[in-house]
Amino acid sequence: MEGVRAVLDQLIRDRGDDYASLSRLLGRNAAYVQQFIHRGVPKKLDEDDRRTLAEYFGVAETLLGGPNIALARGAASIKSRNDVIMVPRLAVGASAGPGALDADDTPLGQIGFETRWLRQLSANPKALSVIQVSGDSMSPTLVGGDDILVDRADGAERIRDGIYVLRVDDSLIVKRLAINPMQLSFSVRSDNPAYPDWNDVNPANIDIVGRVIWTGRRIK
Repeated sequence: MEGVRAVLDQLIRDRGDDYASLSRLLGRNAAYVQQFIHRGVPKKLDEDDRRTLAEYFGVAETLLGGPNIALARGAASIKSRNDVIMVPRLAVGASAGPGALDADDTPLGQIGFETRWLRQLSANPKALSVIQVSGDSMSPTLVGGDDILVDRADGAERIRDGIYVLRVDDSLIVKRLAINPMQLSFSVRSDNPAYPDWNDVNPANIDIVGRVIWTGRRIK
């Protein structure tokens, strides 16, 4: 197991990650990964944690203490369930216009995304959801009816220029954020010039739900 800890520590260093962020990826307390590597607690990775880390780093589970499933009869012909992540498509809308509350987060279904592709986006598989855009303030980038993939783990702690889903006055909206590091503020912008921007916004006044990392659109 010492070899597993060394492998994981090297993967973290090579990726430029930190122990706390990996612990959050697993849904654990911030010290979980550090304690596993340096204190040997727990003695081995939980199966779900091992699988999540292997998917995130793009390595075989065997490197992190998993069984060598390739030796199993017929394993080469069986497609792993880890090849695809099923992401819930929620019954909520993110307005790209005035903003409208829809608090119903009941899944309408699921959309499958290739695990390797999500890993290339540095997405957290446990914090993804698909919601639908309404309105035209983000046109032509996003238009009403577009599905957007939102990473809820990529929010206020890692805020940078990009498109985010925000909660403002109990309404979900999707906007582009432009960071002003000199003034510790950001601008909330619409890609459609017909809509006004909000400048010098205090981050404490807006709840950042997550970052938009992909969009899908039906061809009409």
